[in-house]
Amino acid sequence: MATQIVGNVGMYYAAYRLSAMGWNVMPTARNARGIDLLAYDSAATRFLGIQVKTLSKQVAIPLGTKAPEGLLGNWWIIVTKAGTTTPECFVLEPSEVAKRAVRDAGGPGAYWLPAKQYQTDEFREAWHRIGQGDSLVVEAS
Repeated sequence: MATQIVGNVGMYYAAYRLSAMGWNVMPTARNARGIDLLAYDSAATRFLGIQVKTLSKQVAIPLGTKAPEGLLGNWWIIVTKAGTTTPECFVLEPSEVAKRAVRDAGGPGAYWLPAKQYQTDEFREAWHRIGQGDSLVVEAS
């Protein structure tokens, strides 16, 4: 699958999951620096900026060469197994991503988030950490 398609799978899957939790969700401008999704409740009193990282394989996530303390958004959603019928999501706060980041050795190396640092039961499918947008959403039976 092309990289852009993999990214779209993760972004729209995360938007679907958040919508099912009662959030109004819209994607931001693609390929622009910043958050990927904006979510808000129906009264527009609560807003969330969400960064989505999507992987078709279980690999480390590149974070760039700047210190990870300035990561954007309120939440990071890492979608793995994109392109399958069973994507798996990991829900982290940016501070948790920064705390678990590692840096390439030597020189001004890049920062990475190794798979073993985010693929834990603490973060796996932990959508409850974000909370409900509106309580009007009814679970399908």
